[in-house]
Amino acid sequence: MLQNILPYLIAGLGGVFVLLVLIYVAISKKMQTKDTKYVRQLVEGTKRSNFLNMEVFYQKFYITCSRNPILRRYAYKLRRRLEIINLEDEYLTRNQVAKIMFKAVLIVVPLTFLVIYMTHNNYLVMSSILLFEIFFIESLIEGMVDNIDNKLLREQLDFFSEIRHAYHEFNMVEEAIYDVAQDDEKEVSRQAEKIYEVLISDDPETELEKYYDIAPNSFLKEFAGVSYLTKEFGDRKDKDGASLYLKNLNNITQEMQIEILKRDKLDYVFQSLSMIAALPILFLDTIKNWSISQFSFTRQFYNGTGGFMMQIALIIITFVCYVLTRRLKDNGSVNTAKNMENPWQAKVYKNRFAKKIVDYFIPKQGTKEYRKNVQLLKDSASKLKMEWLYINRITVALACLVCSLIILISAHKMAINYQFTEPTSDYDLLGSMSESQEKKAMETTEKDNVFLKKFQYDYDVTQEDLRKEIEESDEYGGSSDDDLEIITERIWNKLQIVQSEYVKWFEILIALVIMVLGYQAPIWLLLFQKIMRQMDMENEVMQFQTIILMLMKIERVNVEMILEWLERYSNIFREPISKCVNNYESGPWEALEELKNDISFQQLIRIVESLQAAVEKIPIREAFDELDTERAYHQEKRKESNERTISRKSMIGKVIGFAPMVLLFVGYLIVPLCVIGMTSMTSAFASMSSMM
Repeated sequence: MLQNILPYLIAGLGGVFVLLVLIYVAISKKMQTKDTKYVRQLVEGTKRSNFLNMEVFYQKFYITCSRNPILRRYAYKLRRRLEIINLEDEYLTRNQVAKIMFKAVLIVVPLTFLVIYMTHNNYLVMSSILLFEIFFIESLIEGMVDNIDNKLLREQLDFFSEIRHAYHEFNMVEEAIYDVAQDDEKEVSRQAEKIYEVLISDDPETELEKYYDIAPNSFLKEFAGVSYLTKEFGDRKDKDGASLYLKNLNNITQEMQIEILKRDKLDYVFQSLSMIAALPILFLDTIKNWSISQFSFTRQFYNGTGGFMMQIALIIITFVCYVLTRRLKDNGSVNTAKNMENPWQAKVYKNRFAKKIVDYFIPKQGTKEYRKNVQLLKDSASKLKMEWLYINRITVALACLVCSLIILISAHKMAINYQFTEPTSDYDLLGSMSESQEKKAMETTEKDNVFLKKFQYDYDVTQEDLRKEIEESDEYGGSSDDDLEIITERIWNKLQIVQSEYVKWFEILIALVIMVLGYQAPIWLLLFQKIMRQMDMENEVMQFQTIILMLMKIERVNVEMILEWLERYSNIFREPISKCVNNYESGPWEALEELKNDISFQQLIRIVESLQAAVEKIPIREAFDELDTERAYHQEKRKESNERTISRKSMIGKVIGFAPMVLLFVGYLIVPLCVIGMTSMTSAFASMSSMM
């Protein structure tokens, strides 16, 4: 065994060495380009340690990634998320992108060589695992970015604590922020500097709106907004004598603590579910080889059409469960930065021919189906446009049709190949054939193949014609009548299988059904996202209550301003609130009444009714006085709501995540063993009964 593996190991190490040499040569050439010289100038005079030398390497590696057609997509995707956190710090953004990409490459490249080495005999499994590597890379990259995002969120806790002390000292919002922002070691200091620049600018309101668009999370938005209102309208003392600004700061801190706990619990619950969902693909060949070695009667199943179809089903189910598990976890994220300005769907839709085809499938505006799809896109918080959705549906449908036909044709070819290549022998129920038995069985197969190849495409041949041909042949000539009968029956059965292996009409119908299912798949995915979002409705309404609690005690705050803040921090209810804000000037009461009709969540309806009361009848403070008195109750309720949401997601995630593993052992191992074993035992007992 070691002698067989050693040449592959040496060849693999040699290949890795050659790859490293090529990478070194490529990097050496890149060092002479204009961009790398510019990077060298940026860090001139900073080479005081190996750490700084690595910084230069990361800057060069970023340039390499941005020019490599394979790595460019991931580098730009990373950059879009990180540049929001780093706020115009180009050097740091490039550095972080290069670090994450370098770690990903170090993990993926050896893993790819290992997968190719272990699965080089099974191209189906190899291609499936390599496909999953693409999703693994994205999961790895997103996990690293989430760690940076979570680090920033934890730094904000210390940052707000320091703001409290600085505010006590200076009693001025902008001075307190400036003082705390001097700590350059923390990433949150960059955000503090930006907020300080907003507050001291000539037009702080406009600059604040610009900052809202680039803020990495909603808590910094709330902090910037509250700081601006306090600077403009001044601080007030609450009824217990405490500073209103510091009390609002404390409310934001409590919100962050709840969010951090929620993220930590979600990470703990889902930390391995995605990998568990993808693991069954790695064990397909292992289970197949073990089963064949221990139970020879399963060889025909695993090497035939049944085993091939089961492998395909396992791969598809694993892929679906992996995607759903990731969507289930990512649904809890506060910040999702996606660039949807010019995706591939938009490029396809610009083509005249493709546009005509897509427009044919899109329902006409004003129809029930069109309104239903528009509402589904809104409810699922999808960034897709209607034409992009239908491009996805058509693409998935065509891919399903083509893949189904390829799989059917491959399955028939595999069944034919099995008859020509598998040893022909009656083997025991347990164990496997010895070397001499297998050699004798292969000789029988080669003899049978002579007749199979001769009559494979002769559909008019009869069993009597086959018997005459066998009787006159060199392979079986001179055999007894009983042996000829057995040989003829065996070859005739093989010939019937070979001649019947072609794509049939009902198989084409199955492929069309799969195409229809693929056409519906993007809609089902949106429905899944909608269900997941509904779990977070209560959490978002409780965030609204916190925002109102902070605003209602500030002077000059009105209902319209509260609606604008709710719109800014909304996700699930953004569409109806935006509509209400746009219609507010034409009639506040009517706009709020329309908002109340557009939503069905009872807790949000109560907030809208309180806003209606604050429009004409009573002050805002009195309309929401229960929020202040029941603050502790709402906090406990929100914690309980988060626990319930995480518990439900955990239950759904475990069912989805472990489904492929259960199917692997039950559908791919236990059921074939039981069914084929019982069939073989029944046949054996029937043969024994006929002989007695």
